[in-house]
Amino acid sequence: MAVDAETFRSVLGQWPTGVVLVTTTAGETWHGMTASSFSSVSLDPPLVLVCLDKGLYSHRLISESGLFGISILGRDQAHLGQAFAGRAAPQERFAGHDWATAVTGAPVLANALGWLDCRVAHAYAGGDHTIFVGEVLAAETPRTTGPLLFHSRSWGQLADPLPAEIGLADTGLAAALERRGLPSAKLLRAVREAGLRTRVGPADPDTSAASALVDGAVLTDDLDASAVLPDAATVEFLFRDADGAGRLVSAARAKGAQSVGRVQDAFAPDRRDTAVEAVAALVAAGCDEIALDEGGEPASPLNLRELLRDAVTVAGDVPVRVRLAEHAGLGLANALTAMKSGVRHFDVTLGGLDDGLCAIDVLFLATRLDVASAADREALVAAAAELETACGSPLPGRTYRLGRTSS
Repeated sequence: MAVDAETFRSVLGQWPTGVVLVTTTAGETWHGMTASSFSSVSLDPPLVLVCLDKGLYSHRLISESGLFGISILGRDQAHLGQAFAGRAAPQERFAGHDWATAVTGAPVLANALGWLDCRVAHAYAGGDHTIFVGEVLAAETPRTTGPLLFHSRSWGQLADPLPAEIGLADTGLAAALERRGLPSAKLLRAVREAGLRTRVGPADPDTSAASALVDGAVLTDDLDASAVLPDAATVEFLFRDADGAGRLVSAARAKGAQSVGRVQDAFAPDRRDTAVEAVAALVAAGCDEIALDEGGEPASPLNLRELLRDAVTVAGDVPVRVRLAEHAGLGLANALTAMKSGVRHFDVTLGGLDDGLCAIDVLFLATRLDVASAADREALVAAAAELETACGSPLPGRTYRLGRTSS
């Protein structure tokens, strides 16, 4: 007796596969779909195969055109896999991404893990599917990261590769110094020269600091036509609603500035869906970067991972930056979790000021993990020592007193 379709599908779902986009062209029109039934066939000649349901529009187009492209998706491209699986209309699937063509004219994803440009060499009947065997005419591996996986009808990834490099920012330093009545220009300049991004507020009285920050970020909830920004500024705003985000992004763009949307208290367990929806709204608004903040409720590595798994996927090509606190000794554990969840940018504090995650501690961790950073540890240690003297009390950072011997 034949196995019923549901049981058969369930059993096959236990076999983990990679995920590819299968693309083709009909005249001037591109078409594509997501597939997991893809495999290599031969090295000489180079052959691959993909199995497509005979009822699919892609099946008809590939049968007629005799060509197709394969784009292998990375762990950070689940949004593309979902779009080409039907979440987006066919005419919208290619929008907002970089595509290339090689020999056949079939589109391939420019930043896929790898792509193949194929001419149909054979087509074999396989029940309700056709097995298209393609001769590979061109191939490339644009980048290296973990692959996107499909298992039991859900998206996944291999065990958490670390990033090759992380970037650090201290966007709260100017305000922290102002609250303490401390001069900011020298320290802000030192932190920037050490390789960290910083932010100045529109109310910051220290205009010399603002002029010294070539790409400083300005925090604002409003941006009218009369607003004056530093050269090459970044406009950073707190996310409140989708309409407001859209207005601020448009206003920033009109002034030639990039925009960063910040989501507060993002890692609280009861705000997970709200935070992911905010990320989606910021992506739709055209934000250049998304910042996620830990709020008053301490984040755990588990909560952090669950939120970032979805947020990084939804953000797609938009960089995600996290601001973590040093709650209950979990700061560095959370930083490691964030790195393994696809985060490459961290908002830190000099010396651990105001219970933020200490920049030097994060850099210390990254060094031990062989993760690179443009930040200069010795320069940050010197700046932290200067800040500690100005504050008149020890700073809470764990490693900066180790000085140059731990770099």
